Amino acid sequence: MNQQEIFEALGIAEQNSGVYAGEWLEATGDTIDVTNPATGEVMASVTLASLDDYEKVVESSVETFERWRTLPAPKRGEYVRLLGNALRENIDTLGALVTLEMGKIHAEGVGEVQEMVDICDFAVGLSRQLYGNTMASERPNHRMYEHWHPLGPVGVISAFNFPVAVWSWNSTIAAVCGDTVLWKPSEATPLTAIAVTKIAQGVMAGSGFEGLFNLAIGDGKTIGNAMNSDIRLPLISATGSCDMGRIVGPAVAQRMGRTILELGGNNAVIVMDDADLDLAVRAALFSAVGTSGQRCTTLRRLLVHRAVADKVVNRLAEAYGQVTIGDPLDASTLMGPVVSERAIDQMMNSLEIAREQGGEMVTGGNRLDRDGYFVEPTIVKVPKSASITQDETFAPILWVIEFDTLDEAIEIQNGVTQGLSSAIFTESMKNAERFLSAAGSDCGIANVNIGTSGAEIGGAFGGEKETGGGREAGSDAWKAYMRRQTTTINWGDDLPLAQGIEFG
Repeated sequence: MNQQEIFEALGIAEQNSGVYAGEWLEATGDTIDVTNPATGEVMASVTLASLDDYEKVVESSVETFERWRTLPAPKRGEYVRLLGNALRENIDTLGALVTLEMGKIHAEGVGEVQEMVDICDFAVGLSRQLYGNTMASERPNHRMYEHWHPLGPVGVISAFNFPVAVWSWNSTIAAVCGDTVLWKPSEATPLTAIAVTKIAQGVMAGSGFEGLFNLAIGDGKTIGNAMNSDIRLPLISATGSCDMGRIVGPAVAQRMGRTILELGGNNAVIVMDDADLDLAVRAALFSAVGTSGQRCTTLRRLLVHRAVADKVVNRLAEAYGQVTIGDPLDASTLMGPVVSERAIDQMMNSLEIAREQGGEMVTGGNRLDRDGYFVEPTIVKVPKSASITQDETFAPILWVIEFDTLDEAIEIQNGVTQGLSSAIFTESMKNAERFLSAAGSDCGIANVNIGTSGAEIGGAFGGEKETGGGREAGSDAWKAYMRRQTTTINWGDDLPLAQGIEFG
């Protein structure tokens, strides 16, 4: 399919408003161009939401929430099931749009939409499992238990690198929990947000709950700051850089709101001297090169035992030489472009700093001489003292650091301010368990003999330290979208007090 066919199939060929509030409104903010990172060409223009538009979107979210929260959770789940079916019907086309707009290869674009389908399935099951605990009361003839109630309209701020999946992690869980959703996507990827909102609009048409999934495309200073300070949005779920989190977190906390923060990742893989090197090299290749190094779970630091370091680096460099770089819609391509010219500048600046700090270029390091924003995936051997490895450069750069002992490797891995994803490759149960222990990896995700990226939706996703501490998707992450209410019922004739207190 070409660009026009994709646009027409998803109903966005004539759609340039970034405002949906139960219906599409004419946006009154600035107009921006949307660029294809593989060609550098403008694909479309989108008009952003103004503050007046934002107000209408919030009003839609609040009004719909008042009614949506009273619908039984399994009935809410039925609408999410229909959303999942609609996404299945559009999986290839929507995946192609993700590729066009963001630059990840088509297989990854389709995989991102599959992730949306998976979280819909998870949320449907969850709609019948919003369990609360029953506790034993110390008072006779009393029963004590928990209620979980809908929280309110949820604000979702998503990043360019997963332009639709992160929305679905939040929106589907929020919806079955009884919340409505207000989405502010990245201005770099507005078309996928419009396409997904149109799909959701088709699912909710005629339901009376058309204002369940709302959209306000705009920049952080306008729409983002409005969301952060809006007491009508009790929860803000924000994905982006640590710097963005330092704005969102305090602003929402100032009004006593809640946040789910999914911020930077400076992820490491430890390769022990007893590791299956074939497995480790294959995992490192995808974790470092996938999505052109623009995942929050991308492998940034490869920590290799000195005894196998040369062997691992040589194998990995050979594998890098076989990575096909080009049109991300071509099935033979393994790495597409980075998202923008600015991303290339940041990559080249990081490589220059690495050279100044003793870095040794193994392979890559260049911009490709072609249209679009293409670079070579890059491997650099650096001393563990190199401060550049403390930063998260959103590009396909892999820092290789040698170590002598597992304790040293864990110290290096944990010695950064981020704490998202981590992994170890070893055949030793003792090494693996040491890595997974309380004194081991300090990350929210810790893997053994698999890479740092490619998390499944069944587990809670998120990290520690400057990664923000939030959790999305599976396990009991749903609790963030609800409010807990502890209830005690006295079914007796007396009024005993807790702790045996006698009064009167």
